[in-house]
Amino acid sequence: MTDKKSTHQRGTHKPPPNKGQPYTISETRFWCQRLAKTTIRALHILGGAVSSAGFIFAVDKALWINWWVLAMMSGVTMMSLEIYRSKLWLIQLKGILTFVKLFMLLSIVWLPAHQAHIYIAVILLSVFIAHGPAGLRHYSIWHRKRIDEKKQLNG
Repeated sequence: MTDKKSTHQRGTHKPPPNKGQPYTISETRFWCQRLAKTTIRALHILGGAVSSAGFIFAVDKALWINWWVLAMMSGVTMMSLEIYRSKLWLIQLKGILTFVKLFMLLSIVWLPAHQAHIYIAVILLSVFIAHGPAGLRHYSIWHRKRIDEKKQLNG
């Protein structure tokens, strides 16, 4: 005598979606997130570019201060999104060097005679962070190796 329950379920069991597979999102959601992140980055670059007039060419502060606020607010937004997405960002060079850039910008308060040089150094550092090799950006100062995914933390 066969068991009806086991015969009925044999071959019909389907694993839950995405079990054992990486988390996936819909194409629409992917594009919305990608466009939002790109928009924030574009605003950040625009704010930094326009406010550079004040730091490099000593243009009247009233002409560029709102652009500086835009650069800072969009920068904080990008940092927050990166930290929310992965806490690893805080120990990877891309995160550490972002904090170095913030400290360099803060140092302008104490070294105003060097503000143009400091601002240019921050821009150059930004290029290396954004466009450098992944091995540099994803290098963890804690683990002393490149860390891309959470599963690489063991060992």
